[in-house]
Amino acid sequence: MSCWDTVRAYAFRSVHDFSDWWLIPASERLLPRSDFTLCQQVTLIGSGMIWNVYFGVLALAFGFFLAVGLAMARFSENALLRKPADWFVFLFRGSPLFIQFFLAYEALVLLPRAGFEILGVTVETGWLTRAWAGALIVLFFNTSAYAAEIFLGALRSIPKGDLEAAEAYGLTGWTKFRRITFPTMLRLAWPGYTNEAIFLFHATTLVFFSGFPAWRQMGDALYYANYFADKTFNPFVPYPIVALYFVALTLLVIAGFGAVNRRLNRHLPDAAGRVRARPQIVR
Repeated sequence: MSCWDTVRAYAFRSVHDFSDWWLIPASERLLPRSDFTLCQQVTLIGSGMIWNVYFGVLALAFGFFLAVGLAMARFSENALLRKPADWFVFLFRGSPLFIQFFLAYEALVLLPRAGFEILGVTVETGWLTRAWAGALIVLFFNTSAYAAEIFLGALRSIPKGDLEAAEAYGLTGWTKFRRITFPTMLRLAWPGYTNEAIFLFHATTLVFFSGFPAWRQMGDALYYANYFADKTFNPFVPYPIVALYFVALTLLVIAGFGAVNRRLNRHLPDAAGRVRARPQIVR
């Protein structure tokens, strides 16, 4: 099998059966058993990266809105809003992500296999134990907690003069938040939020070690890297391939978030606003 045939057979193996489109027999899409080539390892691990991108993009997209809401609740003087948000952030920032995966899976497995019956309608729950759903929920809550702390720090750093100037112009309530508070918070928080996004994409590799199973051998990048490492007894080829994929993904995240950062700072003088990756040594 040539390298191009390998790409046709395995490029989308981790997400769907593309045999009709690629015209590759099902037998050739089985995982290779011997005579592993570098092309096979690069292609299959790259196929698994689709799941890592899936987890990271959706967790960030939905977690952003929950994080903003949590930050506003913690910034509020109303204890009924502040206290639950404080405990949520403390819980997910204070416990290891791997333990969160483990506890979430154990809790979801305990749900009735037949689902819940609500108003005569049975709500299925079995899908929550799949990695595409259960692991995504854990990542969503985890990144929301960390991002909420970043946004809260930005809210507290907004110059009071900006808010007083807005009130002097008659901006109050929702209008002041939409036009002054929220844009300023984003501008101040964005560099830190960029690092959180990078960490989240790296944290998606922990899904492989969690209890959430890979369905029909459709796992993430580390799933395939571990497969090749076990079969070849040589971890020094598949794992560096995973690392290179994540380096490329990190560069894409920095480029994308950097473009947003320049947009947020476009009104400032000398607003180069470059976002640099500052790895978090202790998290």
